Amino acid sequence: MIEVKQLGKVYAGKVTEQPLTDLNFRVEEGEMVAVMGPSGSGKSTLINLLATLDQPSWGSILMEGIDTSTFKRKETTRFRRETLGIIFQEFNLLDSLTLGENMLVPLMLSGKKTKLAREEMLHLAKRLQIDELLDKQVDEVSGGQRQRAAIGRALIHAPRLMLADEPTGALDFQATKHVMGLLAELNEAGMTMVIVTHDPTVASYCNHVLFLKDGNIQTELFRDEPRRVFFQRVIESLSLLGGDEHQLSTIRPT
Repeated sequence: MIEVKQLGKVYAGKVTEQPLTDLNFRVEEGEMVAVMGPSGSGKSTLINLLATLDQPSWGSILMEGIDTSTFKRKETTRFRRETLGIIFQEFNLLDSLTLGENMLVPLMLSGKKTKLAREEMLHLAKRLQIDELLDKQVDEVSGGQRQRAAIGRALIHAPRLMLADEPTGALDFQATKHVMGLLAELNEAGMTMVIVTHDPTVASYCNHVLFLKDGNIQTELFRDEPRRVFFQRVIESLSLLGGDEHQLSTIRPT
C-alpha cells in the first residue's frame, strides 16, 4: 500500500527533530506497523510526510503506486477524507465542539446523513468507553478522554489507512490495552496502520516495527511469534539502539 523510496527531509533553521535521510521501506496492505526511536529521531516528521501534511525534500512516497507529491489539491483532500485517518499527538480537537461533535466531523464532511452518522458515532464511542461524555466540552474532560475522542474521530469513517502519532500517550495502562485491542481488531478486518509510539506494549500489537535513529532506519522487526515474546524482542532492540530514558522507563508487563 505504501512504498517509501530514498525519502529525505531537511528544514531551514533550528528544529527539534533530526531530518530524515534516504529512508526506504514498504507497508503492505493490512499491516500494522510501529515506528519507534529516541525523541527527535524523525518519527513525527515521517507521519506528517505520510499524511501529506508536509512535503519531502527528496525521494518519494507512493500510495498504491501513485507519488503523493503529484497530488493536486482536490486529490489530496479526497485522499485525506476517503482513505486516511489521523490520530494527532496533541489531539487537535475543536474547543468549540463537544466530544461527540468532534467525532462526527469526518462524517459531516463526507455528507453522511445526520441520523446514520450519530448511530455510528454512538457505537464507536461505546467501544472507546466515552459514550457518557459525548455532550461534554473538550475542556471538561481529562487528557485520556480527549485522546479517546481523537481516536474515535480518526476511525469513524472507517479509513483504509490510519496514521497515529503516540495514540496512547495520555492513556493509562488498562486504557492502552483496551484501545490497542480495538485497533488490533480493526487491523484484522483489513485496516492498514502506521503507529508512532515510545511504548513497547503498543509495538507488541504490531506485526512490523521500524526503529529510527538520527533520521535513518537502524533496524526492523517482523512478528511471527506470540505477542508476549515479541514484546521482549522490541525491548531488546530498543536497548541495543540506546533507547532514550523515557522509552525504557515506561516498559510495563503486557
